[in-house]
Amino acid sequence: MDSLSQIPLFQGVDDATIERQSMRCAWRSYEENELIIDYEDDTRDVRFIIDGKVRIILRIATGKEVILTEMREGEFFGEIAAIDEEGRSANVTALNRTRICAMPQSVFIEMVETQPSVNRAVMKTLATRCRNLNSRLAEHCFLQTKHRLYTELLRLSRPRLGHEGQRSISPPPTQKDLASRIGTRREVVSREIANLKRNRIVDKTTGALVLCDLPKLNALISAGWAEAE
Repeated sequence: MDSLSQIPLFQGVDDATIERQSMRCAWRSYEENELIIDYEDDTRDVRFIIDGKVRIILRIATGKEVILTEMREGEFFGEIAAIDEEGRSANVTALNRTRICAMPQSVFIEMVETQPSVNRAVMKTLATRCRNLNSRLAEHCFLQTKHRLYTELLRLSRPRLGHEGQRSISPPPTQKDLASRIGTRREVVSREIANLKRNRIVDKTTGALVLCDLPKLNALISAGWAEAE
């Protein structure tokens, strides 16, 4: 049975409240590449990812897109519109089959106002997202494109099992996706990835992009910040 008890944000809420508020929410599954929220959507509900993965995309008037982030099971989105009652700020698309809980704005606000644990968790999440956006803003303001790419590769990577000192990105991102993440053209990403491969800093394996030489990659990023001074 679908229940808010599945969602980390509500772990500290009593069972009676969980049962009552769960009945006020809607639960739906989305297929791969299906649009979950359009930035023109005038709803104010908050969406919680029960299972799956979504991509948050900012689309500007010229048609260009910037990938803001990706979210997985346990995370939530749409809280900004619920809090400030303004329009949606981005599109959200399912990257694979995804199960979503849609919580009406009124329920979300009630939970935030009456449940201290939920209030603290929401504030902490917003603070973390603000810090991350500040970091990315600084990168766009001060780093050259290639250094933004190096930083994004590190951000996307996870420790590579069985290979101490290496990290990997699986599945490997497309050059188009990387370009959309750092605000550049695919051709620029293609050229820089080729340079990294030539210098044996990254490598492509079956199902992953591997960061083989982290000291060199970090040195390149540090040099980029030094040039920005």
